[in-house]
Amino acid sequence: KPTFMDPEKPVDATLLDTLLENANWAPTHGLTEPWRFTVFTGSARQKLAGFLQGLYQVLTPTHAFKKEKHEKLGRNPLLAPVVLAICMQRGNNAKIPELEEVEAVACAVQNLHLSASAAGLGGFWSTPPILSSAEMRAFLGLGDKDACLGLFYLGWPKEGVTLPESRRSPMNDKVTWF
Repeated sequence: KPTFMDPEKPVDATLLDTLLENANWAPTHGLTEPWRFTVFTGSARQKLAGFLQGLYQVLTPTHAFKKEKHEKLGRNPLLAPVVLAICMQRGNNAKIPELEEVEAVACAVQNLHLSASAAGLGGFWSTPPILSSAEMRAFLGLGDKDACLGLFYLGWPKEGVTLPESRRSPMNDKVTWF
């Protein structure tokens, strides 16, 4: 989670380029390479935070508005030194289903996340519902058929923070052999 990251410890631009290049090698049907990333660092994170808060306020009916959610949208982008908007650029090839493009973007994010973990960085993929709005697409310069699939928070763990242990159920419970 972003709360485990040190927002004051920057991610070197060369390392970030390497992570993005590794993302670029994800599998993709028809070589459409639909993944797009918008990188927010430094003061751009504040711009993102302000936009997210404003968007939440505009899109959320008064009865559903939650102050904590509004505050979190303004706080989270400032808790990590890098925030990546994970985007899908929808191609013109009608033979390739949109789902396959989304899956290719997810593979790109997996490549990025594995590379980040190997380098000692933490990563967290967040998917607030407001990201699917036309306003978010416009903010990111995306087309009408494109989509923002999430925000990926990236940073070095804070010194002295013990990260929670990740758990998975046994793989044998998820595999069927014929």
